[in-house]
Amino acid sequence: MKASYRHMLLFLVALIFFLNDAHMAYVVDPIYGFVEVMLNESNFEYQKPYDTPLYQRYIYQNGIHRFWVYADDKPFRLGSNTQPRTEIRILPDYTSGVWQFEGVAFIPNGTSGATIVQIHGAAHGNTTSLLRIYNGEMRYYSTQVIATNLYDRWFKVNLIHDVDGGKVTVFVDNKKKFKIHDQGPGLLYFKFGVYGAPKNISYYMESRWKDVKIYKKMLIDKLVPLV
Repeated sequence: MKASYRHMLLFLVALIFFLNDAHMAYVVDPIYGFVEVMLNESNFEYQKPYDTPLYQRYIYQNGIHRFWVYADDKPFRLGSNTQPRTEIRILPDYTSGVWQFEGVAFIPNGTSGATIVQIHGAAHGNTTSLLRIYNGEMRYYSTQVIATNLYDRWFKVNLIHDVDGGKVTVFVDNKKKFKIHDQGPGLLYFKFGVYGAPKNISYYMESRWKDVKIYKKMLIDKLVPLV
């Protein structure tokens, strides 16, 4: 009898751990409740130094987007006072709802002061969110550290924008790392690649991306709390 009771107790403990693990996986899954927005080449707009051919700053090979830029490169258009960049702007734009960028990134050691993914557009300022790499750390703009030890390895980024709720959430490798108020509504879109910060940047900056996707939260899921 005692042995049977002990076996039942062990079974219940194992069941509790299993259910707990399943619940945790459900909670931290960034794309739960979202549907994928299918992308093709027509959804990509390329931005690069205006006097340089695209192939000298970007290549797509074996499913990997590789972007690079130099600190003394020209801006993306003549007359612009912005920093050098090689980026892809993703269509469609959005103005409401809950949208999500997902991609797997690789940043080579030495790249610093570079925005690798952003939400462009806002009621206040030009951008809602910039995720930058400084010395192997991911920062929100140049301030709060979101993740560390990112050089020379692939890592997954999920950037979620709840426009109606006014929130931006960042996951790195399926772990919730950061949440903040956005900059207000506007004509919004995601960009990824490499874009020099206003100061404290390395001469050479590079990012690589694969498995880039866009998601939109399902309307039927409005009653489910956001991550």
